[in-house]
Amino acid sequence: MHTVAVLALDQVIPFDLSTPIEVFSRTRLPDGRPGYRVRVCAERDETDAGAFTLRAPWDLAVLQDADTIVVPGVADVTAPLSPAVHDALRSAAAQGTRIASLCVGAFPLAATGLLDGLRVTTHWRAAGRLAELHPDIEVDPDVLYVDNGQFLTSAGAAAGLDLCLHMIRRDYGSAVAADAARLSVMPLEREGGQAQFIAHDHVPVPRGSELDALLVWLRENLARDLTLADIAERAGTSTRTLIRRFRDQTGTTPLQWLHRARVRQAQHLLETTEHSVERIGGQVGFGSSTTFRDRFKRTTGVSPQTYRRAFG
Repeated sequence: MHTVAVLALDQVIPFDLSTPIEVFSRTRLPDGRPGYRVRVCAERDETDAGAFTLRAPWDLAVLQDADTIVVPGVADVTAPLSPAVHDALRSAAAQGTRIASLCVGAFPLAATGLLDGLRVTTHWRAAGRLAELHPDIEVDPDVLYVDNGQFLTSAGAAAGLDLCLHMIRRDYGSAVAADAARLSVMPLEREGGQAQFIAHDHVPVPRGSELDALLVWLRENLARDLTLADIAERAGTSTRTLIRRFRDQTGTTPLQWLHRARVRQAQHLLETTEHSVERIGGQVGFGSSTTFRDRFKRTTGVSPQTYRRAFG
């Protein structure tokens, strides 16, 4: 039987901890046999889980016998990883053990160095911090999970369930995974990625930045057919200088910033009005509904209609 070890680190997030326990424990094969043996382990006798204290039945030694290790998120993503946990995860990885992180569990897993050079994900709100702390990792904040074979990472909250179902499908096929999904009242595959759940706020700029007034003007003129030259003229500078200032202060280009602002406004209108998709596209400055639908889906991962069904 496939053994799943769920690692309860100090300050473990209870939701992340319970997800793999529930999903894998309830998985049944076609003949009724359980598909997984779940073992919750911790470094010490008692683990702080926020609202309660956890006493795990197993210690770190169980990681060496596991087929899969799941690392749930922790409340303090900057907390140092203990040498014992670091070595136990590295040792298990050397044996070929599959290791998956849920939500911000990517932070302790990244601290082992096992994710270096890989594309990973985590909760969108923490993605920038993960990239900052671990520059050797490619962080993709727009997906629900990333499967690198031996190492897997998921985005926030319910995306951990998506990843668990994905691993069940890898292990036992779609029929068993679909049954597990039904028990969890979840679709086996969700449309889009976590980008659809992100509030696409504008990249912050330093207070008093020379771009402040320009960004306000751009927000007030989203419906206009603005070109790079138009924006540079408003800023009173050359297009080359404008692009340089935007990259320095926002990390993106003027037109990319503008597209993102338009999509964010479109999200708001889809959530709060009954205007047609075509009308909303025009309200936020897209020249055609086709262009609007394409840009919206590239940014959020879903169509405007799907977004409205989910959040309207």
